[in-house]
Amino acid sequence: MAQTRSSLRRFLDYAVLSVLSFIFVLPVLYLILGSFKPSDEVLSGLTGFLPTHLSFDNYSAVLDSFDSDATGYFWRFMGISLLLSTVVVLGGLIVNSMAAYGLARLRWKGQGVVFALILLLMLVPFEAVAVPLFYMFNNQRNTIYMQAIPFIANAFSIYQFATFFRAIPPSIEEAARIDGAGPWRTFFAIIVPMSKPVFASVAILTFLTQWGSFLWPVLMVSDPSVRPLPLEMSVFQGQTPVDWGQVLAFGVLLVLPVLIVFAFFQRWFVQSVASSAVKG
Repeated sequence: MAQTRSSLRRFLDYAVLSVLSFIFVLPVLYLILGSFKPSDEVLSGLTGFLPTHLSFDNYSAVLDSFDSDATGYFWRFMGISLLLSTVVVLGGLIVNSMAAYGLARLRWKGQGVVFALILLLMLVPFEAVAVPLFYMFNNQRNTIYMQAIPFIANAFSIYQFATFFRAIPPSIEEAARIDGAGPWRTFFAIIVPMSKPVFASVAILTFLTQWGSFLWPVLMVSDPSVRPLPLEMSVFQGQTPVDWGQVLAFGVLLVLPVLIVFAFFQRWFVQSVASSAVKG
């Protein structure tokens, strides 16, 4: 009887998880399948969920032509977004990990106050500081680097690194100190190699955030030649008439780099989540 109840419970758990998984995956399936449909078939809704025939015309149209105001093509905007995301990810990994190491492992006056301020910054949404930042950097509009610099330092990334670093046994650093290693060598030769999971987790989350950044480019970019991909997609979607098949194809191409990055760092990302759960 107990075994029957256990089997029924397991069946119900899997059934609920399967339904929830399908609900979450359904928009992605609609995005992918709709990208192979002509615009009128896309607007037919779920009644025409599967395309009557597969066509790559939407992808060809997205890759070959853009609005008349643009001074480049799809790959130019893709390159700008990749450049911005790479700069923010690499710069953020260096700056935020070093700041977190100083907060988590070194002892200095005012350390607790600084860490508390960083925690408070996590509660401030970007929309609250977007306008002040715009006035600060208004004379640097329509530049690529100014789309990246404000996002390199990140309070949440510092918190993630600091939480992970605090779980590393102090005896490891003490042994390195006895061998003559200073703070810099200890950090780069010992702490960083031991912290691959949190580096991967921060890299994925930072890349995802920067890749989808829209509000800041809207404020800072009016020159078509320096548009990132999400901003260009909004311009592309704003054309009249709207070809929804091409818009969905654009969406697939926009999501593809995120999936590739996640697949590359997946193993370390799962390790980071699992280790955080164990420590919690």
